[in-house]
Amino acid sequence: MVIGAGVGGLAAALELTKAGHKVSLFEAGPVLGGQVRTFEVGGGRIESFYHHLFRSDTDAIELIEQLGLGDDLEWIDSTVALQVGERRYPFVSALDLLRFGAVSLLTRVRLGLAALWLRRLKAWQRYEGQRASDWIRSRTGREGYERVWGPLLRAKFGDHAEEVSMVWFWGKVHLRFASRPGGPLAREQLGYLRGSFGRLVDAMVEAVQATGATAEVASPVRRVLVEDGRVTGVAVGFGVPGGGEDDGPERIVPCDAVIATIPSDAFRRMVPDLEAGYAALLEGVQYQWATVLALALARPLSETYWLTLTDDDCPFVVAVEQTNFVSPQRYGGQHIVYLSNYCDPGAPIIEEEAEQTLERYLPYIRRINPDFNRSWVRGVWLFRDRAGQPIVHERYHETIAPHRTPIEGLYLANTTQIYPEDRGQNYSIRMGRRVARLALADAADGAGQADAADTASAGTR
Repeated sequence: MVIGAGVGGLAAALELTKAGHKVSLFEAGPVLGGQVRTFEVGGGRIESFYHHLFRSDTDAIELIEQLGLGDDLEWIDSTVALQVGERRYPFVSALDLLRFGAVSLLTRVRLGLAALWLRRLKAWQRYEGQRASDWIRSRTGREGYERVWGPLLRAKFGDHAEEVSMVWFWGKVHLRFASRPGGPLAREQLGYLRGSFGRLVDAMVEAVQATGATAEVASPVRRVLVEDGRVTGVAVGFGVPGGGEDDGPERIVPCDAVIATIPSDAFRRMVPDLEAGYAALLEGVQYQWATVLALALARPLSETYWLTLTDDDCPFVVAVEQTNFVSPQRYGGQHIVYLSNYCDPGAPIIEEEAEQTLERYLPYIRRINPDFNRSWVRGVWLFRDRAGQPIVHERYHETIAPHRTPIEGLYLANTTQIYPEDRGQNYSIRMGRRVARLALADAADGAGQADAADTASAGTR
């Protein structure tokens, strides 16, 4: 059984069904796909949370090929820029760093050398226990941190920015360079699936169901049932409209093993009798909310696909203009922009309606384009994920919960365990497969031990 039907859960279900096992997949939400879910704009599908692939995302690329979608995976030159105040600096190639007038020439050189060093370094373990803020200051100086990397860390991790692990920062820089097939002076290429990554979700669901497996939405698992230290089943609710996940009737579904691909706090509530040490690892996880305000506009906002904003007062950290990456004709001629931010629990955006957030963002949108007018807006959507980004502090590697829990037959596979990489659909797919194989290996070992015990018992009769 798999709890959670994002791409990680679907990948785990695929791996289990390939091995001949019967699988039931339960999703608490109204649709399948998790953070790769989609919605419709102008007759085309688009992700609720922006997505693309890097060249190094080999697990996702391999799966796309296996499911027959390889011909629709496009590799597109991206455009990247950094905005400071109302000034925009392109970062299409490494040479653009030398033109970055927001910092001194010496700082530009130091920033470039630091990036090249991280691109070449593969032994990321040397940075365990170090803070990114300390390393960046030591290599790029105070100006490099305060004007470039510091604002980005603060935007993503808020008050925890100073604590962020150097390993996390290494992964971010190393990954971006990996998508430049011609080296650091080449342009970055990113992958996108024609018709949206929702097609990948659809293909995964179809492949799972073709084996007789089931995938149910609006079916929150309320409790994992345990007897004598091993999993026996789950209690599933019916997603009563207007009620919480714990309201209303439920049914008991028996099973031999469970893979949960849900946030750590939700998993902890689901399994109240976990061993204290493992439970403490789950309870120690801190998440930042991921928020995205998506706009459909009558005209383009900028010429850039990925625009990072560094001003401390700006309420969003990036403006991702999808239609500077693929054609607006895919969305009925409309121009699609995501305005993304990460925030602590209790931030205003968590309770706001989409129109309220848009009104609050308007002055900052005009920093990107002073001509922007509210009349350009043809559609507005607000998406939130309460477990969008685990806070990866410098001792994080010591606090990661193992995939195999202390309860026999119970496994956890979520974004807190994607390390040293950051969250992303490629790593969720890889992790889902890996944990499914772990469960299969444990089941095979258990069966082998049972056979050996039966043989020994028969020999004494």
